[in-house]
Amino acid sequence: MKNLSGLYAITDNKLLPFEKFLDTIEQAIIGGVKIIQYRDKSLAHQRRFEQAQALNHLCKKYQVPLLINDDVVLAKKIGADGVHIGKDDTDLATARAILGDEAIIGVSCYNKLSLAEKASSARASYVAFGRFFKSHTKPEAVLCRVEILRKARQTLHCPIVAIGGITPDNGAALIKAGADCLAVIEGLFGQKEVTMTAQRYAALFDK
Repeated sequence: MKNLSGLYAITDNKLLPFEKFLDTIEQAIIGGVKIIQYRDKSLAHQRRFEQAQALNHLCKKYQVPLLINDDVVLAKKIGADGVHIGKDDTDLATARAILGDEAIIGVSCYNKLSLAEKASSARASYVAFGRFFKSHTKPEAVLCRVEILRKARQTLHCPIVAIGGITPDNGAALIKAGADCLAVIEGLFGQKEVTMTAQRYAALFDK
């Protein structure tokens, strides 16, 4: 099982203007980001390919894994480290067959421990729960109780990612409950001082 832990940053094209996209992510990596997920729900295929490819080069430079949200084909094409999939995306077995045994494949489990147990048994690299707090990016996302993290930590052997409204002020409780990674979007890329904010998140894992 891959040792995944730390600050997990998810890109957002509304928060990351095209001209500042790579520079801002590099600032976040310098601040302590350990995993990057490229997330772009637009239909601008060529832009997505070029942007993801450039981001992959940046992540390779810093030896930070790059995952692609939903798009197994794009991940394969650019040589990304893996993908993150949800309930309406490519299934885990298919993603694994396309990307290979070494790929990082994460699965959204929302607030369902049963989904996480199924994903873990099917060789998911990690499972993700959330949202835990009010989220600006996905305000409609189902709420997950911290107790789910505690139960998951007792029963699962794969890394656990927490997502949804996480800040440097509320993230420590999730790590204490069992989260290996804190996944953030607006809490990082919506802030003026990205490097400093990343450092605040990263410090939570040192306590």
